[in-house]
Parts: sequence; C-alpha cells; structure tokens
Amino acid sequence: MPYTIAEPCVDVLDKACIEECPVDCIYEGGRMLYIHPDECVDCGACEPVCPVEAIFYEDDVPDQWNGYIAANVDFFDELGSPGGAAKLGKVDYDPPFIKALPPMGED
Repeated sequence: MPYTIAEPCVDVLDKACIEECPVDCIYEGGRMLYIHPDECVDCGACEPVCPVEAIFYEDDVPDQWNGYIAANVDFFDELGSPGGAAKLGKVDYDPPFIKALPPMGED
C-alpha cells in the first residue's frame, strides 16, 4: 500500500483528496476515508491537498498511527476491488479499530 489515511481524518472526511485522486481509489467509509491498496498508483496527489494532514506514504506513517495501515487494508477485506469509489459511493462500514475510537474532529 503506497499511501494510507490516518487518525486526523476520523470524523472529518474533508474529501479534498478524493477530488485530486486521478484513479478514484479513495473510498468513503462511515467515519473516515480509505485508500485502496491495489488501486492506488502511488502518485501522491492526495497528500498535499489534505487539510488535516492525514495522508502519509506507508513508510512515513507516524508510529502512534501505525494501526491505520492495517485499518486501510481491512476496510477492503470484504469490499474487494470495486474499481472506483465514485460508482460505489459511501460505504457504511469501518473496521472495528476505527469503530471503537471515541468521537473526533470536533472543535
């Protein structure tokens, strides 16, 4: 998985990254966005447009957010590879790790 989305996205879901992604590989779950590990082409277009700085190259994910690497992969375990987020729309699902988090993104 080239890029992953971490904790700053939880309950924020800004979606600027979705607009920037040339291959439509960023999917919307219930509480955050997820990058499909097989559909991402490692272009990095999403990273600089994220207003909460939640997107990291896999090797650069801060240690405290390493669990989000697995959460991004887990999101697609049952979903598979739909071949584009736009045609699928929002998926009302988050991996258990994300579901268990307290509410975030509120000022």
